[in-house]
Amino acid sequence: MLSSLLIAGLGLATTVSSSCTLPLLKSTTFSLLAAQSKGSSSTITALSSPNIVYTEQFNPASITTGILSKGLNIRHSRSFHDPVLCTTFTEIIVTDPSHPYVIGTRMEVDPGTEKISKIESLVSDEGDWLFNATGYAYYNSLEKWEVIPESERDSRETIQAAGDAYFNRFANASFLVPWGTPCARLEGGAYTGGRNLSANTCDLGLPSTIKVVDRRYVVDQEMGSVVIYVGFPGLDRASPEPGPDSHLFRVEKGKLRYIHTISTCEGHPGCGLDGTGIPGRKMLL
Repeated sequence: MLSSLLIAGLGLATTVSSSCTLPLLKSTTFSLLAAQSKGSSSTITALSSPNIVYTEQFNPASITTGILSKGLNIRHSRSFHDPVLCTTFTEIIVTDPSHPYVIGTRMEVDPGTEKISKIESLVSDEGDWLFNATGYAYYNSLEKWEVIPESERDSRETIQAAGDAYFNRFANASFLVPWGTPCARLEGGAYTGGRNLSANTCDLGLPSTIKVVDRRYVVDQEMGSVVIYVGFPGLDRASPEPGPDSHLFRVEKGKLRYIHTISTCEGHPGCGLDGTGIPGRKMLL
């Protein structure tokens, strides 16, 4: 079953060709941010299909009472747009002491109706994996995420392959990952980028027995980035289900430059790991 899910995920971004315009997708993420700032889910439902699928932590949720109904003071946001798959991803950081969040929202747009057909939000806060919104915002601010000049952009296939290679390595130690140097990884509030600015690596040790399943993509060539939503087996020791997780990869000249993760703990605060880390992997502290 896991193998079939993995194969299905790997084929998604290369076999589906929906085609939306960038202005449409950018308008959609702009509306998402406006809705989240105001706490007005109606701003999004007005742009959505009548049968929109809405989830939080990969579970069905109500768009009218979920995170979009809460007005948030957004400290940082960054959006990515995939005109081939008609998908978007928006990274949101809220450092408000009353309730900080790190949120990742993936949206799918129906190219025929130009309406939002699916919204998947990962809403991480206190008790989620390594959560620290202040740290996430600080380290994020040190990174450079400019649009890549057209003449220097990698192909969609190269960008997606870099992200897939990272997850393929979790199941096979011999799988080669295109690690860049330097490379920095931001996970919750933990960061690998402050140790040696010129020689940092994200190759800090990975397991080799975990099949990461159900991959969903957003590939943005302008930003050299791929976002992959996955079910992550073993992430939460207190839950038998694969943990809700997103990984954002920045790829430059075919190599991984930045990795941002959002992982929510559904079975127990801290994913029941008590600071010991994901099984088979070193802690990134």
